[in-house]
This record gives sequence, structure tokens and C-alpha cells, in this order.
Amino acid sequence: MRLSRARDLVIGQDALTRPAAPSDIRGRDRPDRAMKIVEAVADKYLRVLTAYDYDPAVAGHNPDSAMTLVVADREIVAADENVAALTFVAVDGGDLPAWQPGCHLDFHLPSGLRRQYSLCGDPADRGRYRIAVRSIPEGGGGSIEMHGLLPGTAVTVRGPRNGFPFVPTGSALFVAGGIGITPIIAMVRAARAAGIDWQFVYSGRSRESMPFLDEIETWESERVFVRPDDEFGRPTAGELLRRAPAGGAVYCCGPTPMLDAVRDRFADTGATALHFERFGAPTVLDGTPFEVELASTGEVLPVRADESALAVIRNRMPGVGYSCQQGFCGTCRVHVLSGTPEHRETRLTRQEQEDEMLICVSRSVGGRLTLDL
Repeated sequence: MRLSRARDLVIGQDALTRPAAPSDIRGRDRPDRAMKIVEAVADKYLRVLTAYDYDPAVAGHNPDSAMTLVVADREIVAADENVAALTFVAVDGGDLPAWQPGCHLDFHLPSGLRRQYSLCGDPADRGRYRIAVRSIPEGGGGSIEMHGLLPGTAVTVRGPRNGFPFVPTGSALFVAGGIGITPIIAMVRAARAAGIDWQFVYSGRSRESMPFLDEIETWESERVFVRPDDEFGRPTAGELLRRAPAGGAVYCCGPTPMLDAVRDRFADTGATALHFERFGAPTVLDGTPFEVELASTGEVLPVRADESALAVIRNRMPGVGYSCQQGFCGTCRVHVLSGTPEHRETRLTRQEQEDEMLICVSRSVGGRLTLDL
């Protein structure tokens, strides 16, 4: 599961009506029990959120420092056998840097690929990190390589980092789509432990493709709605957000269409904060066409208004480096030899932006960019 991070906050309007209880996660009928709504004031919530942001100085660990970790265990966690949970430990068996729900790790794979995966284990267990990866044969190769890691294999890792922090206070709706369950499952565990008011909606193609159902089945059934597409159809934003708590927060992680739908309809709920994590490249907004010239060959590639420079360049150079596709990891940074980039990222400093860009999200102010590729 290669992931990328983006956070948003939206002020909501009217709360949606809570539906009748669905069947349980195995398809059995069950009774409904009302859930108390805990009112939370938006500005107070945001002050708490700031206090939980990941701070390397407080954590005592620089997330840019490379660590060598060893695969200690590999477990299949979905019935279709396409999702593997991998457990990593330190070479010397010592404690690993602390993390919080929402954190991810940067993996530097033997092939040279760099990929990011959410931690989905127990933050209290300092001796190991656990992630889960869905095998995507038509992807960029990272998930296949991760699936092939066997116990005893050493990998280089950086992190943990947190661009998707969870605040265990107030009330919350958690929405996960497919492998987007990985950061969400750690958050729901924390919500249960903290005793906050929570609801959880989990969508996927089928029950067989959805990891961690065995654990989720043990949770409070009246708070959990598992809705596979092959049983319920593709979810609408209204269905995903119907349990959003008035005055509370929504945490959503999954594919781009799900996130776009949730963002579009969030204002219709009574919730006051939306936090999300995106898998895959975001939709290009307000883009204009431009051209990219590859300095190594002189070839000029047109970039349409609705596509990224990275996507176009990958068609000619499949080995070009990339990871998050959101403009924060820095893997796809390249030198700009001529032209003026339109920077849409959060990684580079002002000085670096003078002659570099991240081709996953940044574009051109106009005309042609000549890149050192």
C-alpha cells in the first residue's frame, strides 16, 4: 500500500439522519442501539489537534535518519490473499522510535523504489512496526516487491512521520476504503481505548478483499458498518457520511473517488472537522496545459490540463523516481534548467524552488519547462 498524505478542515452545516442499523460484518441482522452525540466546539478541537502534531524534537528521533529494519513476520490478512501484513524489528532487537495512529514509514527498497506505508500495529509495542500491503500487479512495482520480502530480509526505513494525526477526544466517524483501513484501524483502536464516541464505516470490493475483518468483528457491532460493494453497490457520499457526529470529526482514508465524494458532501453534515489521507494521485485542479522537455533526449512532451508532469514523464521513463504523488516526500524532485515552475508542493524551501520542482504536483507558470531528466 503506497500512500500519500493530505489533511483538510471544513466547517459543516446540518447533520444527516442516522440510518437503521445495517447487518453485521458477516451479513447477519442485528438490532440498533442509539449512540450519544458528544458536542465538540471547532476551535477547541483545533487547539487540541495542534498539540498532537508529530514533533521530532519531542519524539527524540529525526524521521529523516535511516534505520535498517529486518522482516520478522509475514502474514496474509485478507481472504483473497492479496494483502500481506509485514512486521519489522530493529537489527539489534532494541526499541524503535515512538509513533502515533496515522504515522507512516518511508521504505527504500532494494530495487531503488521508495514507497510509503501506514503503521497499523500497536503504538505501545516499541519493539516492532507492522504495516499491511495490497499487491497491485498493474502498479509501479513497489507493492509486488514488498509482498516478496521474506522473514530475515533487511530494508532501509525512514520515519515515522505523521501527516494524518488522530485526536482522541470529542466524537468521530472513521471511514476506510479498501487498503485505506491501515491508518484507520490504529485510530479506531485508540478511540475505543480512550472511550470517545465513535462510528466506523468500512467499504471495499468484497469481504474477501477487505483485511482485518476478523479483528473488526470483535468490536462493538452497533458502531461498525462494513459494506462491501458486491453486496451494497458502490457507496455514495451520503452513505459514507450518514453517521458523521454533530460537532465532531471525520477521518477518511481510501481511493481518490471516495475522498473527493466525502469532501464534496462534508458540508452537508453536522461535523466540524474533516481529516483525510489519500491513496494515489489527486485530481488536478485548475490546471493549464504546458510542455516538458527532457534534457537528456530533447524530446518535448505535452502535459494536458488534467494530468501531472510525472504521469506524462513515466510513460517515457518508467524508472523515474516517485512515491507520495502529493508533493511532500521529495522523491520526484528534479532540477529545472529553463522555464518557470508553478509550485504546488510543501517540501521545497523558497531557495530550492528557484531551480527545482516536484513533478508529481507542480506545473508550469506557462509555456515549456526543460528538466534535467
